[in-house]
Amino acid sequence: MSTLANPAPQADNTFRIGVVDDHETSVIGLSAMISGTTDLSFAGGGSTVDELLEVTTDLDLAVLDLRLGDGTSPRSNVEKLRSHGIEALVYTSAEEAFLVRSAAAAGVLGVVRKSTRAADVLDAIRTAARGEQVATMDWAAAIDADADFVDVNLSPRQRQVLELYAAGEPAARVAAVTGLSGDTVNQYLGRIRQKYAAAGRPAPTKTDLYKRAVEDGWLPMPRRFRH
Repeated sequence: MSTLANPAPQADNTFRIGVVDDHETSVIGLSAMISGTTDLSFAGGGSTVDELLEVTTDLDLAVLDLRLGDGTSPRSNVEKLRSHGIEALVYTSAEEAFLVRSAAAAGVLGVVRKSTRAADVLDAIRTAARGEQVATMDWAAAIDADADFVDVNLSPRQRQVLELYAAGEPAARVAAVTGLSGDTVNQYLGRIRQKYAAAGRPAPTKTDLYKRAVEDGWLPMPRRFRH
């Protein structure tokens, strides 16, 4: 799904806003809110960052939902937008804390709940479109949480082993894919677990390793079931 609302001709002093949300009603709702202003212009929307970028890259700001149906992580989405010179404002239902933390680590300008009053959402969009941080309680909590969140530095080989193993491959298959011996793969997994434990993020089970890999952006977000 991609949405372009045929915006009115843009004045020089208006900000061009894009929306990324896999709920079409959210895109339509934000489009209507933005189009009702004189200083903001709805430039397009999509259910993924790639869809939005196919519509336009000429944006002052992207309003980004945290959990998207394509399984992309907040960090990878923010980084992709910033690679096109586009800053992001998170617009969320206040889902899992690690999603907000991931967006904070990538450098979004703020976090706004979808339950926020329309006027306050528009004020937040204006602030972020000017390149300023949006000060909210959710954003402050994300920054505080991120300060306590310890990244784990993995070598490229350790990351490869983690991605394969945490995604569901047995150790023997990881060995076959990487060209390592089974003993070496187990040694890598042991070292990876030690690193996470030392960072205060223990991962004693395969499920725990999967969670850590998702948190750190090594594996995609689990796809949300859609009715």
